[in-house]
Amino acid sequence: MDQTQPELLAPLGDLTAFAGRWVGGGSGHYPTIDDFAYDEEIELAPSGKPFLFYRSRTRKPGGGMPMHTETGYLRRAGDGVELLVAQPTGFVEIHRATVSDGVLDFVSHALDASPDAKPVHEIRRRFELLEGGTVLAYDMWMAFDAVPMTHHLRAELRRAD
Repeated sequence: MDQTQPELLAPLGDLTAFAGRWVGGGSGHYPTIDDFAYDEEIELAPSGKPFLFYRSRTRKPGGGMPMHTETGYLRRAGDGVELLVAQPTGFVEIHRATVSDGVLDFVSHALDASPDAKPVHEIRRRFELLEGGTVLAYDMWMAFDAVPMTHHLRAELRRAD
């Protein structure tokens, strides 16, 4: 599938600039774990409808062992956008944002977990296009167990397609 075909991008509106494959690295920290680094690939693939397929995969730096993966959709919703995420650790998330100058500053709308998932209470995410749309930066905050909302992840990924 040629992801640059205008008919695939047309329904996306403000989300068009986020479409593509992004690769790079990031770092994580949290009060309950040691700091760490990771390599990441995010794919935001157009469908010809008003949403992008979302997939994120992380590995230990240098092509090492897989660390985390998640999948979902980034979709137009009313006058804003929603990020719908499913994680194999037993979580599903729904976030809402508006697109403003290449920034998606998501607010958590819903978070649910399977009975055996760890006690994550809230997640917040932010996507930002930098350097003329050639870099996708993101941050994630998390409230886990007895730890209040705390910054957890930061990555800068370059457009790879």
